[in-house]
Amino acid sequence: METFAGPFAIKRIYDEPADDDGCRVLVDRLWPRGISKERAQLQLWLKEVAPSPPLRTEFAHMQERFADFRAAYEAELDGNPAVQTLRDLAAEHGKVTLLFAARDPQTNHARVLQEFLASR
Repeated sequence: METFAGPFAIKRIYDEPADDDGCRVLVDRLWPRGISKERAQLQLWLKEVAPSPPLRTEFAHMQERFADFRAAYEAELDGNPAVQTLRDLAAEHGKVTLLFAARDPQTNHARVLQEFLASR
């Protein structure tokens, strides 16, 4: 399932690549299990835009921690130069698909990142 906000879409890396994905960027700090580089069809693995290891560990994909996670991750993104890299890719390619491995399509860092990019 893919969702859009401006030139940015999010999609699970386990979903099949599509011709209309644009520039495919993995935004996880860890490489997803069971995915080969060939199957991923990435243009970039931008680990630097993912949540910091302590924040990722604290969140642990627990729904009740999502609001606090969102606030802390947005604070990290505010000073992160990798955000500009994503904006530059969107300007160059027209569309950037942010790829993530989390199971929950609603409660994950890629959605926060997509909304952050769309709102600023």
